[in-house]
Amino acid sequence: MVCDAWAEKLDAYLDGELPAAEARAFGEHLRGCAGCAAESLRRVQQKLAVRAAGRRFTPDAAFRARIQQSIAVRKPARWRRLWFPALAGATVLLVAALLPLSLHHGRRGDEQVLSELADLHVATLASANPVDVVSTDRHTVKPWFAGKIPFTFNLPELQDSPFTLVGAKVSYLHQSPGAELIFRVRQHQISVFIFQEQAVGDARPDDAVQTALSFNVRSWSHNGLRYFVIGDASGQDLDKLSELIKSAG
Repeated sequence: MVCDAWAEKLDAYLDGELPAAEARAFGEHLRGCAGCAAESLRRVQQKLAVRAAGRRFTPDAAFRARIQQSIAVRKPARWRRLWFPALAGATVLLVAALLPLSLHHGRRGDEQVLSELADLHVATLASANPVDVVSTDRHTVKPWFAGKIPFTFNLPELQDSPFTLVGAKVSYLHQSPGAELIFRVRQHQISVFIFQEQAVGDARPDDAVQTALSFNVRSWSHNGLRYFVIGDASGQDLDKLSELIKSAG
């Protein structure tokens, strides 16, 4: 059961609308409250199911026929021939006006990817069984993915670093499988997601530092793969872990 003190703030937390201080406090609360963690997981799973259902629309034959009819080539009317030069000029102006909106749409694509990854990270935090393979040994975790995802990757040597490998599992982004690696630094848990570039969609590979739902995020591309490091640890911790992973790759 969700605690009364947090019940009204749960949706705002999952949607990234809480102030940073409250979001961090809620994150700490989730790690110690089974009721709130279970409800968070239920709502995250519901959101993911709705998003997946929204991408499954397939137009029927009648719909396709209407579209084809609407775009069929017709003989241009006389007024169109007369006004074509003016319309062409207006089209140029319209494209110039809409270009900033197109760029904004690209940013929205970035935000959607980061939001989905933040949801996956929260689901992992809230889960009673956050990983499918439990091991601190990179030579155990990496081979576990063989046959489960369509690519391979290297894991860093963590000796003499503040990080501990907790385990890993398969996660999905836009219905494409990828790796989610779980690391711990002090009391913070960090998710490292690895997907093929084609699964990431509109997110831009040069966006190295961002935030999502009050989590810090680091991201880069390498050899056709896109890496995301996400958690409530400090930016310095995420930078150090990112450099370790890059050096392993």
